[in-house]
Amino acid sequence: MKHRTRLYFNAEQRADIWERWQRGESMSSIGRLFERESSSIYSILQPSGGIRPPNRTRSRVALSLSEREEISRGLASHQSMRSIARRLERPPSTSSREIHRHGGYDGYRASAADQATWARAHRPKRCKLANHRSLAKVVAAKLQQQWSPQQIAGWLKRQHPDREHERVSHETIYRSLYIQARGVLKKELQDCLRTKRAIRRSKHASLKRQGLGKITNAVSIKARPASVEDRAVPGHGEGDLIGGTNNSYIATLVERQSR
Repeated sequence: MKHRTRLYFNAEQRADIWERWQRGESMSSIGRLFERESSSIYSILQPSGGIRPPNRTRSRVALSLSEREEISRGLASHQSMRSIARRLERPPSTSSREIHRHGGYDGYRASAADQATWARAHRPKRCKLANHRSLAKVVAAKLQQQWSPQQIAGWLKRQHPDREHERVSHETIYRSLYIQARGVLKKELQDCLRTKRAIRRSKHASLKRQGLGKITNAVSIKARPASVEDRAVPGHGEGDLIGGTNNSYIATLVERQSR
């Protein structure tokens, strides 16, 4: 059996995957572009529930790698803390905290300090439902009653028009359901959603975009002749398809004049 080498997507490829997913493309079509199965695309989308994670950026006030390298050079040449701070145009306390936080005078390394700071800064902001457990319980109860997130958000807005902390948007509810790392709403509540999807789909995703689910050269019912409308002439039929349980269907055809 031939084994395929594992494909690691770089940052540019991941960004392209998320762009296509947000435009409504399927995992299968995205996978074909990279000559991989849809499961490879699923492994990228699933951890965040199909919701694109925000791009991480550094704070403007945080020390940069070049500033940390300047601190490291200053320590190597036995310069004082104040002289290092003057060259950085920073308070001496900033340099002092930076050095003591990352190994001290003897063990400070600019690259290691920069990587450690970047990893430590990855603390997602707690969402509204995580900070208000009573509100989360209300949302969970409504979901169990088969309410949609849009209905819950609208109901909360009407119930508490003047209390912002008692309201939540439908997007926050979806994110709390699909991003399980938030630890707010249980994964089992996803089964209460009408779509039953495991991950969030784009609002642009539809089979109709691919030409499926459409009748070719369809004629609108508004364009039918007047003789059909008033039932004066026999011979015109009207059909319908009724769907039932267990994938059962009944097709009906009725002559309009005689019924």
